[in-house]
Amino acid sequence: MTRIPLSSPDVSALEEEYVVEAIRSGWVAPLGPHVDQFEAEVTARIGVGHGVALSSGTAALHLALVSWGVGPGDFVPTSSMTFAASANAITYTGATPVFVDSDPATGNVDVALLDRAVTELRSAGKRVPAILPIDLLGKCADYTAIAEVARRHDVKILSDAAESLGASHRGRPAGAFGDAAILSFNGNKVMTTSSGGMLLTDDAALADHVRFLSTQAREPAPHYEHHEVGYNYRMSNVLAALGLAQLSRLDGMIARRRAHRERYAELFASVPDVEVFGRDGDADDNCWLTAVLVNESTAGWGPDALRSALERDDIESRPLWKPMHLQPVYAGRPSYVTGASDALFTRGLALPSGSSLTDDEVARVELSIEKFLADPLTT
Repeated sequence: MTRIPLSSPDVSALEEEYVVEAIRSGWVAPLGPHVDQFEAEVTARIGVGHGVALSSGTAALHLALVSWGVGPGDFVPTSSMTFAASANAITYTGATPVFVDSDPATGNVDVALLDRAVTELRSAGKRVPAILPIDLLGKCADYTAIAEVARRHDVKILSDAAESLGASHRGRPAGAFGDAAILSFNGNKVMTTSSGGMLLTDDAALADHVRFLSTQAREPAPHYEHHEVGYNYRMSNVLAALGLAQLSRLDGMIARRRAHRERYAELFASVPDVEVFGRDGDADDNCWLTAVLVNESTAGWGPDALRSALERDDIESRPLWKPMHLQPVYAGRPSYVTGASDALFTRGLALPSGSSLTDDEVARVELSIEKFLADPLTT
């Protein structure tokens, strides 16, 4: 039996055609015409002035912070309910991540708590040059409210839209918010370049500096001349070709992910004390991952029981992100917590959501869940 993954790459003959074209063109090393075209098409879709294609979303976060001069002694508030990459990028600069808890309805950052964190850090004499909100599972954070916090405190916004390409907030696309934003094209995202990411901004000077740093900060001289520490963070031309094909198919891939979410909603509709996380008000989401929240005390079973049942049928599922303030590597870092993200981690389970799922695979997942729901205590 073939394993059903949570969110595998959705690659077609079109991607093969684009990649072969890039290889035959001779542009197989980093940079080239496909990188230029990919940057242009992504920025046109998002509606920002500049894009820099990089080796990962983490690289984009890191270089934006470096370009802003973030470093040792600085404090950068960010979402606690997320993958480690965002906190790691802050740490690479020598700054300290400050973890802020979630709005329990969306999982995104609690904006009132974010405001409190910046206020208290500043009152304690700490330098807070930027905030780093993160879009969870394909839902944009409340950037209207976040922008007001940033304006009031005069801090930069670095929007982590790694999970939300194709989503929007009040009519504006994910990736268009803040002083800069980043995208991820990792293999499990709504579209992929195998690995890769992009910095997006309307700030030409920032884009130029990130582009400069990402190619080892080489000065324009006939020999190798370096005045700054640089990084090998550029995207290859071949991977950009893959991204161009993926971008042309993005809307269809998002539509299939939404269809999976609706099927899960139907499947759990009559199950007491289980809900599809964030489905209310999700019209602008990209449905990257669909998760259920289980109230174990009243449902009589918990998400780990369902995960184990799916695993026995060779179907991948995953708990929601373990909050950063609970991660051993970040023990002792400043945090502003209410228990909201702890509860989501305890109650949540992400289900197979990829756009590449076949009808037969969807049927297998549904059958496995139905079998579990029929007798959860013995499955």
